Amino acid sequence: MQGSSTPVPEQVENFKQEVLTRLRYDVGKDAADAYAHDWFEALALAARRYIVDGWDEASHSIDRGRRKRVYYLSLEFLIGRLLIDNLSNLGLLEIAREALLQLGVDLEQVRLAEPDAALGNGGLGRLAACFMESMATLDIPAYGYGIRYEHGLFRQSIADGWQQEQPETWLDFGNPWEFERPECSISIGFGGSVYALNGSDGSARQHWEPMERLRAVAYDMPIVGWRRAGVNTLRLWRARGEETLKLDRFNAGDHLGAVADTARAESISRVLYPADSTEAGQELRLRQEYFFVSASLQDLLQRHLGQGLALASLPARVAIQLNDTHPAIAVAELMRLLLDDHHLQWEQAWGLTVATLSYTNHTLLPEALESWPVALMERLLPRHMQIIYLINAFHIDALRAKDIHDFALLRAVSLIEEDNGRRVRMGNLAFLGSHSVNGVSALHTELMRETVFRDLHRLYPARISNKTNGVTFRRWLFQANPELTGLLCECLGRELLDDPERRLRGLEAHAGDAAVQRGFAQQRRHNKARLAQLVEERLGIRLDVEALFDVQVKRIHEYKRQLLNLLHAVALYQDIRNDPAAPRLPRVKIFAGKAAPSYHQAKLIIKLANDIARIVNDDPTVRGLLKVVFIPNYNVSLAEAIIPAADLSEQISTAGLEASGTSNMKFALNGALTIGTLDGANVEMSERIGLENLFIFGLTAQQVEARKHAGELSMAGEIAASPRLQEALQAIGSGVFSPDDANRYTALVEGLRHDDRFMLCADFEAYWQAQARVEALWREPSRWWRAAVLNTARVGWFSSDRTIREYAEEIWKVPVGG
Repeated sequence: MQGSSTPVPEQVENFKQEVLTRLRYDVGKDAADAYAHDWFEALALAARRYIVDGWDEASHSIDRGRRKRVYYLSLEFLIGRLLIDNLSNLGLLEIAREALLQLGVDLEQVRLAEPDAALGNGGLGRLAACFMESMATLDIPAYGYGIRYEHGLFRQSIADGWQQEQPETWLDFGNPWEFERPECSISIGFGGSVYALNGSDGSARQHWEPMERLRAVAYDMPIVGWRRAGVNTLRLWRARGEETLKLDRFNAGDHLGAVADTARAESISRVLYPADSTEAGQELRLRQEYFFVSASLQDLLQRHLGQGLALASLPARVAIQLNDTHPAIAVAELMRLLLDDHHLQWEQAWGLTVATLSYTNHTLLPEALESWPVALMERLLPRHMQIIYLINAFHIDALRAKDIHDFALLRAVSLIEEDNGRRVRMGNLAFLGSHSVNGVSALHTELMRETVFRDLHRLYPARISNKTNGVTFRRWLFQANPELTGLLCECLGRELLDDPERRLRGLEAHAGDAAVQRGFAQQRRHNKARLAQLVEERLGIRLDVEALFDVQVKRIHEYKRQLLNLLHAVALYQDIRNDPAAPRLPRVKIFAGKAAPSYHQAKLIIKLANDIARIVNDDPTVRGLLKVVFIPNYNVSLAEAIIPAADLSEQISTAGLEASGTSNMKFALNGALTIGTLDGANVEMSERIGLENLFIFGLTAQQVEARKHAGELSMAGEIAASPRLQEALQAIGSGVFSPDDANRYTALVEGLRHDDRFMLCADFEAYWQAQARVEALWREPSRWWRAAVLNTARVGWFSSDRTIREYAEEIWKVPVGG
């Protein structure tokens, strides 16, 4: 990291000897024979030595002080590579770099040998990772709970333009950051039946006898805060069978049957988001969610009671945050544990549950709120279904007792969806079972109150609050962009490293400084050159680093509107072909992102991007003025290469559908200018950075909703009014970019013409005009780089440290900094 102090020779020598010791005695290699991954493992193990004592002391200190802990339940933790992260936060980065240099080893090559941990997919998982690091930095005691996926989501490759999915084998060499805890093995049940037992006091209690049992085995990773402020724990669960081998069946010759139960159990922690287009896939997803929730709740209750604390003190010592709707079954599971295992009365159990749980909603898309068929729940989790029915009954009865008899309202707030097959509404369950429900941007929170939780908000008006997302600047500026960090330290002092949230504001005074602007431009060019080298090595495509790098990297989804960006690319291409001699601004359009395996339309968009790239990049008429690039297998490490190289950040989702977004913050932090709609956190970014320093376009959320409500989804008028759009749609639909299959995109284009739910055609002309403003500003470098400096200077509020302080003070009620 630029701006770090020169390491002390004695520290370098000690660390070097530690690395050599780990290499020889833990990795089993001699320095002369070691490969890059051997050096990575030795370096990670050496760094781990500096973590463990503080980790252990932090845990004991929390227990001794009876400090309240946060438990963050998330199906994803997209932590990426941890080597540089941990070395930086330990203050060992320059020491390690110099120690390896003396051994003739390049730290950069060692860094690249670490695989990205395949524990997440997109913004949800990356946010969880940022939050865990911020909690450690702010010394807020916390556990993150999730699943130790063996193969993650998938490794994306491109064959003939189409996305291909392969297992992400990130654990082939093990994980030197984790500690297996076989002693922490928790029993998890599925299926079976429920029957009543008479208690010693004569009361009847329910007993669940599962038909299937498996075990959740804990794997712990330390999460180190900046300058070792705190060390928290990420505990991930691996699924194991109760019996790893049925020896009698094996000896009888049934070799596959002998391990069938184990294979079924272990499938739970194989893959993130297994395709749910089949009943088996839906069941596996529910099994995953209950598996990690049950293990986590049992674990935290054991810890609480093991400290000699009463269950009545649970809300005073435990705060459980549900990261989106995936862990919503925690409401029913915590009730089950308190009622059936600890024999509490219903009123007390419900009071403790609500006071302990809080829920973050991350989406307004109905399909992402999750609902499960009642029949599946009754078969897989029969006791939980009973509890959900009871929660619902008490909830509805309480409303009727308040003289609320509106049948439509009662149906809307019920936990059971009665239309189109009976289903359990997990979003409603999370809402009712939590004392706090929050959105992740001001607009998103407002829309939550007005749409998905409108009726519940009417009944519980104080429950919903906003906590706008943030990102950790230590990862997305200091580590991802050390050259810019060095420049900022020159301007603002090295105190920036300890308080970037406030000190970045001081950069405003330098926005008009020509030397600072040159520094911004120079570091950008270097980062673009590094990205261009990566693209050439992986794809064989050469990029002009003097061109505008126009970047859209995120999950591929129709509402994120990569297709709108591609329509712009086609229109630019046609402009060049129609008038080759006209002066042009060189532009490189860069795409990256994964489509869900069963999401055909998103995969078709990836294919279109690659088809357009093939035609445009090979057309001599274009003369390199336009390049289109799709970089496969987007992950944290690729993001760290792309984001510092971006000139323009595409944040162009249909207004009202993006909850927040965090890549928008990362790009702005690195000085990229945003082109975007007034959606998610773009709204607050435009307020804080200044509308004059972004390129905002398109319909507002209210305008989108009004058009949908009026049924205005046919775009004949918009298309007729835009010759560029007509020509672009015609080219795509007629097979210009798919000569091998002229009809490949016919349905896609017809959908835009007649059922444009995501308003691409409605926003196209405004988008084109916004892109014209981009080009005009790019042609005035002093104005462009002034805006870039101001983006970095004014983005400090979007730090995850600020977000976590708000959670801590307003929801969790835990002190910051102990």
